[in-house]
Amino acid sequence: EGVVIAYSSVYGNTKKAVEVLAQKLEEKGCPKVTVFDLARDDMAEAVEDAFRYSKLVLATLTYNAGIYPFMQDFINRLTERSFQNRTIGLIENGSWAPTAAKVMKGMFEKSKNITWLDTTVKIMSSLSDENIEELDKMAEELCK
Repeated sequence: EGVVIAYSSVYGNTKKAVEVLAQKLEEKGCPKVTVFDLARDDMAEAVEDAFRYSKLVLATLTYNAGIYPFMQDFINRLTERSFQNRTIGLIENGSWAPTAAKVMKGMFEKSKNITWLDTTVKIMSSLSDENIEELDKMAEELCK
């Protein structure tokens, strides 16, 4: 049991959302929470923990109608190794047309037994009060 949060952030707003979520998970007593900045941390360790723990949260921004390259690389590394039997939550960020969640979800379409959280957090550039509430709901779902 545990939650891996993997993210990529350009201006720090997605990182802030991840920090809020990690804090909420710890407050709610989630057993193990690990956080990886995919642009700065060891990608192999992030992949290893994603396979070790039962739940994964992916947080990234919309980038050229797709997702940021570090996140794309991370998801490719998971799916080419038959990532399956996990619960996944999504946090997307975009200024005017966020599509990151749709793109990330599509990348897992060949993965077996993926359970998607009911809560997907959509950030429009920077965190809003509504996003904080959504992050709280996501933490509740992850700690069940």
